[in-house]
Amino acid sequence: MSTTGTAPQGSRTETPKGERVADWADGRLGLYQFRFLIRKVFPEHWSFMFGEIALYSFIILLLTGTWLTFFFDPSMAETVYDGPYVPLQGVLMSEAYASTVEISFEIRGGLLIRQLHHWSALIMIGALCLHTLRHFLTGSFRKPREANWLIGFTMLILVTLEGFFGYSLPDDLLSGTGVRIASGVTLAVPVLGTYAHMLLFGGEFPGTEVVTRLYPVHILLLPALIFILLTVHLILVFYHKHTQFRGPGRTENNVVGEPLVPNYTAKAGGFFFLVFGVLALLAGIAQINPVWVYGPFRSDQISQGSQPDWYMGFLEGALRAMPAWEFVIPGGYTVNMGALIPAVVVPTLMIAVIGLWPFLEAWVTGDRREHHLLDRPRDHPTRTAFGIAFVALYLVLFFGGANDILAERLHLSLNTITWAVRIGIFLVPALTYIITKRLCLGLQRRDRDKILHGRESGRIRRLPHGEFVEVHEPLDPGQRYALLSRQDYEPMPEPVAEHDGVPRPRARTQVLRHRLSRWLYGGNIEKPAPRELEQAHEHTAHTPDGSLGPSDGHDGHSGPAVPRPATEREREPGQLR
Repeated sequence: MSTTGTAPQGSRTETPKGERVADWADGRLGLYQFRFLIRKVFPEHWSFMFGEIALYSFIILLLTGTWLTFFFDPSMAETVYDGPYVPLQGVLMSEAYASTVEISFEIRGGLLIRQLHHWSALIMIGALCLHTLRHFLTGSFRKPREANWLIGFTMLILVTLEGFFGYSLPDDLLSGTGVRIASGVTLAVPVLGTYAHMLLFGGEFPGTEVVTRLYPVHILLLPALIFILLTVHLILVFYHKHTQFRGPGRTENNVVGEPLVPNYTAKAGGFFFLVFGVLALLAGIAQINPVWVYGPFRSDQISQGSQPDWYMGFLEGALRAMPAWEFVIPGGYTVNMGALIPAVVVPTLMIAVIGLWPFLEAWVTGDRREHHLLDRPRDHPTRTAFGIAFVALYLVLFFGGANDILAERLHLSLNTITWAVRIGIFLVPALTYIITKRLCLGLQRRDRDKILHGRESGRIRRLPHGEFVEVHEPLDPGQRYALLSRQDYEPMPEPVAEHDGVPRPRARTQVLRHRLSRWLYGGNIEKPAPRELEQAHEHTAHTPDGSLGPSDGHDGHSGPAVPRPATEREREPGQLR
């Protein structure tokens, strides 16, 4: 039965204005065709926020940098300061330095914007470093994201150069010291170094062109490259979909999380203003780069205790730790190993190893599958240990760059600290690698024990014969599923031996891959086999009250793992071996 009726008097029958505007825009821009972007799903995990912090810091850098360009004068022409800062009155300085002091003391809000710009650069580089480390430790660089890994890593290098160039523009005594080091490193490069130095400085150091030439690179070239790479990076993130950690309902073919609109957009917008607020607070209360204290750059002066921004500290430490070795090759050319090795060779090797790691790992393992589920760092002990050892090397070099400060504050010999850094460059990463790998293997054993025997409850039970044991409780089904869904990595099989004296093609390559795969995957703790899971369940089922009780002692543990049969969804990952 159906009924009809007329709309009540005064009811709205025409199309709402907002809908008409939306239809007008869709007819001309095709916005409705992009509805798949609105429902794009973003997984939730705290470690994903590092990339957002870097993105928001970059936006703040663009805003503050644009403001600063209206007042900064990138000229090294000399002038005499006659501004309100009394200690510098009558001092000869460059126009670049004078305009920086003017921004700090005479332009309303200038010092706040300067410090906001500087803090944003420091935070962005730090967030990018943590973002890169997160990708490395979780294996998100694997197929199909190798190209995106290279793009992100290239952005990290460009942002580091961008920070150094911007730090050098004020032409104060501290930044001039950094440019002096850059001049020495450039000249240490064989053959090409002299030409690169002429291109950058326009002649002998310090010259009169370096600030003028760095300025367009800092405000135009590098920001444009970073913006283009960032755009491509985000497009590939959307195209490949987000990675996610293992858990119930999460597979290689889906993403579990919240849609872009309205959930993620609201959270991301709030997080942007939170980052902006923290950076503004730092800019307002934490002084950074007080160029008026350092004074203008003079080539015959240098400040004791001069330190670069933190992201260049490792390079400073490498230079200070390297002995002053040099030799002359035929033709009268001097090769300065004291600058070439620490400032050119070492950074190049570090960049090459980290940048090419996805391709090295894929070649060693022969893995050509797509990976959209992440590893926990403990699931890949060798990769995790290598990454943390790399961080340890960076920190040793970083503290080596502050050897004079450490010697003064700790009342130690400068030579003692320098030799400690030289030894630590080799010793600390090796110890860090061993300790980190043992910790990862220990955590794997702990996870295996949790699957079979549950987690410790803290409750003690007395057995009939007087023994006291701790009662174990079953894992949460989601946690148990995540532990069982871990992928077991195995080394490549050993190459087949030669037969009848006939050499095998590519024998040496296969042996090398086999040895590297044993290094990567050898010694991992395997997940419990299906039979072990059944035995653990059968043992639990025989407890007097059907709850958790002591084990039979065959494995040295005192509690069963699972108080009920595993469901098909939970049991399935245990069969994948």
